[in-house]
Amino acid sequence: VQFVESGGGLVQPGGSLRLSCAASEFTFSSFGMSWYRQAPGKDRELVASITSGGGSTNYADSVKGRFTIFRDNAKNTVYLQMNSLKPEDTAVYYCRARSSLFGDYWGQGTQVTVSS
Repeated sequence: VQFVESGGGLVQPGGSLRLSCAASEFTFSSFGMSWYRQAPGKDRELVASITSGGGSTNYADSVKGRFTIFRDNAKNTVYLQMNSLKPEDTAVYYCRARSSLFGDYWGQGTQVTVSS
């Protein structure tokens, strides 16, 4: 099983980006999905999570109201829509997939840099 992130890049403060995490596995709908981030010199932190069916989401306080996690199980993809980006959002963003049946997987990460 592979999960591949894309959509990172350089954006100005106040701008938007949409990250994608695509699964190579048809059992994608069995996985709860999360986005984490890790800034230089800091621990990896949970940003947002969504249940396997998409019915429940959870966000870190620092991103509530600005970020939205959603998934399309028909496309085996989870997204993170990031609006009103701030310099402190700069980090490598990782998707994580967890299933009690199929295990725990991480993507390779995608860099997000918020700078003017």
